[in-house]
Amino acid sequence: MDLSTVRTIDGGAVRVVVDAMGGDHAPLEIVTGTLAWARKHPADTILLVGLPDAIDRAAGGPLPRNVEVVAASEVVEMDESPALALKNKKDSSIMVAMDLIKQGRGDALVTAGHSGAGMAAAVLRLGRLPGVDRPALAVQMITETGPFVLLDIGANVDATGNNLYQYAHMGSLYAERVLGVKNPRIALLSIGEEKGKGDLAIQQATQMLDEDGTLNFVGNVEGRDLVKHKTDVAVCDAVVGNVTMKFFEGLAGFIFDLWRSEFKRGIRGPIGYVFMRAGVGRIRSTFDYERMGASPLLGVKGMVLITHGSAKRRMIEFAVEAGATAARAHIPELIAEEFRGQARKPKG
Repeated sequence: MDLSTVRTIDGGAVRVVVDAMGGDHAPLEIVTGTLAWARKHPADTILLVGLPDAIDRAAGGPLPRNVEVVAASEVVEMDESPALALKNKKDSSIMVAMDLIKQGRGDALVTAGHSGAGMAAAVLRLGRLPGVDRPALAVQMITETGPFVLLDIGANVDATGNNLYQYAHMGSLYAERVLGVKNPRIALLSIGEEKGKGDLAIQQATQMLDEDGTLNFVGNVEGRDLVKHKTDVAVCDAVVGNVTMKFFEGLAGFIFDLWRSEFKRGIRGPIGYVFMRAGVGRIRSTFDYERMGASPLLGVKGMVLITHGSAKRRMIEFAVEAGATAARAHIPELIAEEFRGQARKPKG
């Protein structure tokens, strides 16, 4: 989430719950990044959830006054089945963290743990907002003229036409109420730009959005046109969305690796770098995906953000900041307000 675009509703103190045991590098990187953020924001509160001894070792010293450890005796490993893990590990860090949100003890939850377990725990413990069939993970993607919203990137691999239709509404609301985009353009990410071209779900969603008429639906967008900012919200199922997001990230890294190799080549490379260093730095900052922090799970009764399982301390610090900012923006309340009293489930 690009924090510079989020419009906060109030600037009051917030309580961010962090799953200290989730992620490939937990708990050391999770705890280190979280504590770095906590020290910079003494007015806000952090609830670190996990094995107390492991958290203490990772902290390496006294915790800041605004950090509290909440004990959890179990951990959902990254290779576990989400359904079995949540069934057999009632006291896992992700379940305990989710209960804190449900009980009102936290305003946002951040996890780098098993994304499937995180999403399943959110639906199981918090529940879906009224009118929402399935939640969706959203992310902001970079273009030269500003970010666009891409969803779903991981919540549902078998989305129906009606699911895509609802993602379009949630994505439109997110872009309008949180990013400040007036009348955001909505498009379905597909294999051709012609409206209706794609699989059955895309065809069904196209018909629903056309019949609805309340959104600024512009039809389809192709992958090559995403960087041209032809839409403000790109809607797709989780497989397409996740592959698209990770391809963007991988391509950016590949390009910078090529530049690094060229700048080391011969005598002219290092000289060329001297002249291009400022520009390369600006481009690198633009494509710094770690600054996006975490992806909000839209459609559940609470603010849940899921970040990369490979996240290290720098990305975790950004993720906690994203959680605090999202909590201040009251995103779930905005979605509930939008869906309340409206028929979001067309027949067919």
